[in-house]
Amino acid sequence: MGRLFHIPGIFFLFVAFVLLFLVSISLPYLTTLDFARVHFDEGKVTAGSDSNALTELRFGTWADCWYESSGDRVCSSAGNAYNVTIYSDNGSSSVSIGASWTRGLALHPVAAGVTLIAFLLSLSSHITLRLFASLAAFLAGTIAFIAFLVDVALYAYVKSEAGKLDGVNAHTDTAPGFWVTFVSFILLFLAGGTVCFGRRRDRMAGATNYPMASSKFSRSWRDRFTRS
Repeated sequence: MGRLFHIPGIFFLFVAFVLLFLVSISLPYLTTLDFARVHFDEGKVTAGSDSNALTELRFGTWADCWYESSGDRVCSSAGNAYNVTIYSDNGSSSVSIGASWTRGLALHPVAAGVTLIAFLLSLSSHITLRLFASLAAFLAGTIAFIAFLVDVALYAYVKSEAGKLDGVNAHTDTAPGFWVTFVSFILLFLAGGTVCFGRRRDRMAGATNYPMASSKFSRSWRDRFTRS
């Protein structure tokens, strides 16, 4: 009966790992899995030392990428805790997204690593290893949840700062990586619960079978003395 809950838990862990693994790659390698996007609808905007006008700016795990009006894509150097400065109207105003707002994005690969450990442990039929799998799943879910809070904070800050640019009409949206992280931490908590519940059902089934076997043995033991 425990397999009824254990197998879905394994599936949830596998899906969560794949999602977090993809989000961990993110920009500048997977350009669609970013967390926040700023669209510049009106006014000239530049980023960093690039003098070309931008139409869109994306924030990923390891870098930010912007799209120029010519259609070209430019990304900053890959690394943790990156930063970017955005200028409007040839430098009349500027805003900076500092490293303190992107440093926490490194939690996504950490969550992916812990999820992989939980998934491998969940493949075992040993009850003790299933317990560790459940605990690892809850730990991964907690890390993924904190990573999601980092995504929320980054999105809110970017949206606030983009609105401060003079003469620029910009709007900020959440991106696919934002929602992939949201789905991942929900799957991890579901996985932790189902693996734990499946383990508990198997343990209870083993406990109910043991007294029956021992009582049968005790009756046969007493019968020997009765017959004699």
